[in-house]
Amino acid sequence: MEILKIENLTVKRDGKIVLKNVNLKLSKEEKFFIIGPNGAGKTTLIETIIGFIKPDAGRIFLKGKEVKTEDDFYNLRVTVGYIFQNPDDQLFSPTVEEDIAFGPLNLGISRAEIPKIIDNVLLTLGISNLKNKMTYKLSGGEKRLVSIASVLAMNPEALIMDEPTVGVDNEKMKLLIEFLKTTDKSVIMVTHNKEVVDKLGWPKYKLENCHLNFIG
Repeated sequence: MEILKIENLTVKRDGKIVLKNVNLKLSKEEKFFIIGPNGAGKTTLIETIIGFIKPDAGRIFLKGKEVKTEDDFYNLRVTVGYIFQNPDDQLFSPTVEEDIAFGPLNLGISRAEIPKIIDNVLLTLGISNLKNKMTYKLSGGEKRLVSIASVLAMNPEALIMDEPTVGVDNEKMKLLIEFLKTTDKSVIMVTHNKEVVDKLGWPKYKLENCHLNFIG
């Protein structure tokens, strides 16, 4: 089943073409990397997909339906969870527990169900020990994993992850890689981390000179 489809996407920034006629598809349980040099437009691509940037041309589809309105993009962001490049942009509640609860509560999930959701996502990522910690006291790697937990708590079908390994130490990296190996969610990951690319072995798309090409 196709979750996302990007068709002939073109984006200009300050009069300069950043993306030109980009095409991409993400199916159920599919996982792949988007790689490329700094400044190639990788973050621009995923922020356009998620609805933060308006494209100059092209179309975006969610499960076969074209995404046009803000309501459409809201549905897209519920279906496809976005992990920001900087976890500080994503974590804003005082404690880890509160931060993870925020998304499900906003989706209308009852407060009675929230504790189980929190415990499950923390267990999935191997960070149950962080439950009662203050978010501002977390290390960079801990913040990264908690930001992922906050998105997982909303039970998206797919994840778009922008440089999720930055600032992650070896111990937390093992937890992250284990999660990515075992999850049944579809994943698009933007990364420069060759170690992660090699360990996971997913297919790769390279963004360079405004174009996105499959490289194996």
